Amino acid sequence: MPFTFTKCPIQGLEEIQPKVFTDERGYFLECWSHRDYEAAGIKSMFVQDNQSRSVKGVLRGLHFQKTHPQGKLVRAIEGDVFDVAVDIRKNSSTFGKWHSVILSAEKQNHFYIPEGFAHGFLVLSETAVFAYKCTDFYYQHDEGGILWNDPDIGIEWPDIGMEYILSDKDKNLPRLNPA
Repeated sequence: MPFTFTKCPIQGLEEIQPKVFTDERGYFLECWSHRDYEAAGIKSMFVQDNQSRSVKGVLRGLHFQKTHPQGKLVRAIEGDVFDVAVDIRKNSSTFGKWHSVILSAEKQNHFYIPEGFAHGFLVLSETAVFAYKCTDFYYQHDEGGILWNDPDIGIEWPDIGMEYILSDKDKNLPRLNPA
């Protein structure tokens, strides 16, 4: 199998390492295989691919869709990002808990985040190109979000020697459990 699947501490999250073939010409890797993912227990059907480019210090998130939840398979195809998933499944024993993975173009690792999680990332390198597959389409009217620095969640965002760059929308998202 060209992938190694590693379960994360929160049920449903997995870090995936594809096998990367390198030689003097460069590299080749299989990014995704329905057959191999399904054999590993990831049965998601992806319907949309997205890509963004951001500069160092950009923090995007924490985002989710309310009635059309999206599972995501995320990776950095250029640069490095600190990627975070927060469990927002109401009946989960890990509700409000978070897990992070550093995604790196050099390492070529991926992070699988099923439906029921808020998602965000922080760019660690000078620039990063971030790509992700989604299990449902984007619906602007269905957007939801959680404040990136919600003290009840307590994400330990890395110190990168500068202030983070957030959109006005992301700066004003509500907390997970508003007081």
